[in-house]
Amino acid sequence: QVQLEESGGGLVQAGGSLRLSCAASGRTFSSYSMGWFRQAPGKEREFVGVISRSTGGTYFGDSVKGRFTISRDNAKNTVYLQMNSLKPEDTGVYYCAAATSGFAGLSLGSRYDYWGQGTQVTVSS
Repeated sequence: QVQLEESGGGLVQAGGSLRLSCAASGRTFSSYSMGWFRQAPGKEREFVGVISRSTGGTYFGDSVKGRFTISRDNAKNTVYLQMNSLKPEDTGVYYCAAATSGFAGLSLGSRYDYWGQGTQVTVSS
């Protein structure tokens, strides 16, 4: 069992930056690939990006490529989402998630085993 807790959300102006954190409980954090998703009001959940459990490799959704990065600190059981050049359309609740399955296909929310409660990000124009 893994518990995830996101933090770092808030209100930021367009063009600004935020760094979200996701702290995980348990001693097996390094065995999970960690993903980020977001959901805007009235919209479906959207894949943001994922970092692998082993190589640290990442991939991102098209809407955030080149602006967002993901990193992890296995010693601290924490994964980070660095968001730069934020746009109003980045507004939403951001969720981190943990997956034990292979790295491929992790743009699908159904591949994840555990989810956090989410943190709100609001980007003003």
